[in-house]
Amino acid sequence: MATEGVEAVFLTTHNWGRAARFFQQLGFRLEFETDHNSGRLRNGAGAYLFIAEVPETQPTDAQLVLAAPDEAAFQDAGLDVVTPFEDTHWGTRDMTVRDPDGRVWRIQAPGRK
Repeated sequence: MATEGVEAVFLTTHNWGRAARFFQQLGFRLEFETDHNSGRLRNGAGAYLFIAEVPETQPTDAQLVLAAPDEAAFQDAGLDVVTPFEDTHWGTRDMTVRDPDGRVWRIQAPGRK
């Protein structure tokens, strides 16, 4: 079982436009914007930044997303699984696990073909 490093930083915001402009002022380039107030930005060759707008009634947060070559490597790995691998609407398979200090990590594998 091994991840391939940090794939992305996933942020939620209460104002997609304001958040996107902030990161563009820091040098990030908008790669694409969705029709539901979210999008992906990148600065260099490293991990991308994905920002999604949530209602004011929900708290905002940030998650590191770790890349996985496939989900099979994580079956029966003895991890504290919060949510098992499931399809996302953007075409990947994501799971979340809890580390020994209680932090939740997202692991992203390619979608099923």
